[in-house]
Amino acid sequence: MIKSNRAEYVIELQDLVNLFDCDLELDIEHIESNDQNKYVNDFVVFYKGFDRKFQFSYYLDTSLSLLRQKSYKKRMVKNHLYKILSSLLNKKLPWGSLTGVRPTKFARDLIVYGEAKEYLISEVLQKDYFVDKSKAELVNSILKNQKCIIRNDNLVDLYINIPICPTRCNYCSFISSELANIKDKVNLYVECLLKELSAVKEIIKNKAYIVRNIYIGGGTPTVLNDKQLERLLSAINFPVDEFTVEAGRADTITESKLEIMKNNKVTRISINPQTFCEATLKRIGRRQKNSQVLEAYSMALVKGFVVNMDIIAGLPGEKLGIFKRTINTILDLYPNNVTVHTLSVKNGAQLKDDREKLNDRDVPLMVSYAQETLQKHGYKPYYLYRQKNQLCGLENVGYFRDDDLCIFNIDSMEETNSIIGIGAGAISKRVFNIENRIEREANVKFIEDYIKRIDEMIEKKKNFYN
Repeated sequence: MIKSNRAEYVIELQDLVNLFDCDLELDIEHIESNDQNKYVNDFVVFYKGFDRKFQFSYYLDTSLSLLRQKSYKKRMVKNHLYKILSSLLNKKLPWGSLTGVRPTKFARDLIVYGEAKEYLISEVLQKDYFVDKSKAELVNSILKNQKCIIRNDNLVDLYINIPICPTRCNYCSFISSELANIKDKVNLYVECLLKELSAVKEIIKNKAYIVRNIYIGGGTPTVLNDKQLERLLSAINFPVDEFTVEAGRADTITESKLEIMKNNKVTRISINPQTFCEATLKRIGRRQKNSQVLEAYSMALVKGFVVNMDIIAGLPGEKLGIFKRTINTILDLYPNNVTVHTLSVKNGAQLKDDREKLNDRDVPLMVSYAQETLQKHGYKPYYLYRQKNQLCGLENVGYFRDDDLCIFNIDSMEETNSIIGIGAGAISKRVFNIENRIEREANVKFIEDYIKRIDEMIEKKKNFYN
């Protein structure tokens, strides 16, 4: 339990406490005070029946912008709390005092705002924010590989959400409907997507936007039948070099759907095994066979798609040896991109109730093995993000080979370009690079609500882009 006289700090301080995964009762009171530019952070920590007091001070650089001063003060209080918890619990976190989704964006901002030299960013993350050396060097590598970033407020990415899956995997916390429960509404949902897409085309025309990338995600967009998929894809028709469709579940991929995607200028697809251990697939409720993954991948290669494959470290019942076999199978297939996720056990997932079945001990070894082995075989890391409740406080990392990185993933994670979101649960994001601010507008989350309120969603989007 965290209490602070600065309410804006509480959420991130609590996130930091949660990362230490301490089972013991821990109550913390924090007070920030200042005398001109000298700031003091006082803490009282109630731990193991004792009250312990700590005090830290620092000087605030008033030459920073007001926004960066606010950021710096928050960073300092998190640093100070990290020192306390790391000492009391005798534990270090891989990402040190950093909380939040985007460590690479955090590092880039330090460079952009003159708080760190680019060639020293790894050392700064280690020394000032207690980040593990391997993670700091990973951030440094990713920044060097993100050469495709273009900051232009007239460039936008288009995202279309299909929050429907054949079945629900028990680790999943996304708001996604099983196809059998919503089959009678899919045609109407596609109609509503087309209606919103038509309105978005008008917005793009009126604002003189240029669509840079298109990404259709979910869910599993390839649950749509041939007719539905053709109707949606044929209506998009923006001339882009990168057009991605998540076809994650191999049991939804057919040659006819791949042909429809190819004919409508889709360039990239995801085929996500998650693991090549079929006993694990059964355990997590993912009804696909390895043979289906291999067949889908073979068909995708024949059609000329760039292919990404996702895998997950820390799935229930898996130890390091099983995970190594999955990585080695990935290397045999040699897809263009590989994304290595660390399992996140969120409240909305069925797996939340079976937390004790998870093998946390091997997860850092899995993630390290994946990084070392993939890089040894020519893959390079190009984007990274973190989620709450990830095992061992780790991360998700995307790797690429032969310059086939996914620009949309970088735009999305680094928040360098605006994204126009279409569909239930889609979030539109306007990035104002010169003003250094971001505005967001979310559609309603559930398909049934989206269908009922489609006109309202369109009106909100028009107002958002005025």
